[in-house]
Amino acid sequence: MSAKAALAEIDFELVLEDGVPLETQYHQLQMQLFLELVHRRMAELGRDDFFAGGNIFVYYSPEQARAVAEEERQLALFENGFRAEPPKKVAYRGPDAFLVKGVDPRRERQVWVVWEEDGRFPDLVLELLSPSTAAFDRGEKKRIYERIFKSSEYFLYQPRSRQAEGWRLFDNSYQRITPGSQGRLWSRELEVELGVWHGVYRREAGLWLRLFYPDGGLVPTQEEQIREERQRADAERQRADAERQRADTAEAELAHLRARLAEIEG
Repeated sequence: MSAKAALAEIDFELVLEDGVPLETQYHQLQMQLFLELVHRRMAELGRDDFFAGGNIFVYYSPEQARAVAEEERQLALFENGFRAEPPKKVAYRGPDAFLVKGVDPRRERQVWVVWEEDGRFPDLVLELLSPSTAAFDRGEKKRIYERIFKSSEYFLYQPRSRQAEGWRLFDNSYQRITPGSQGRLWSRELEVELGVWHGVYRREAGLWLRLFYPDGGLVPTQEEQIREERQRADAERQRADAERQRADTAEAELAHLRARLAEIEG
């Protein structure tokens, strides 16, 4: 369906958000960490033609958009006492985090609407598993990413067990990504590995999904980058201070020797 034809079928307001928060504070921080690292990695690759989003709706067809709008309408009826039971939310809304390459980064987007983006679907998708979403993420969502989105890579991360899984599209079918020697998963889209790291992010200690360079080093967060630059600056100042101290000592020794020589010659 062309973008023009799709727009012609939209005779209702797109739902921009449903007010449902992420499962836990950890889920929220993990999503923020992942997106921060994706932005840093894309900058390292010299690319700014991308969009990386998290916890926002992705609309891929008018039928899906209409289903979401109807569910929200039925929920409003329930909340206002015009419906006995709340509706089940079964319509697809979006992933926890995703990356789309080759798009205008300057556009303001509250949601990702495929027919307004020249038919561009996410190239990489990440879902953070929880007991309430695991079956949907492994089943219907995986089918959507494989058959409709045709996303190049799909990653799952289980915060409770701290395990990551990944699939890569091959001949229109997802093939599981085999973990490397460190148990990490290679991403062709980001040209780094995804793996588990123990440390502190935003003053929260835990096991986090991080991006790793091929040599095992971490793609740094902004805070880590600032800390590393400060440490390098401190080390450089200490080196310069030591050099000055050695020069001052050498100059003092030379002055002393000259004074002694003058006494002897006198």
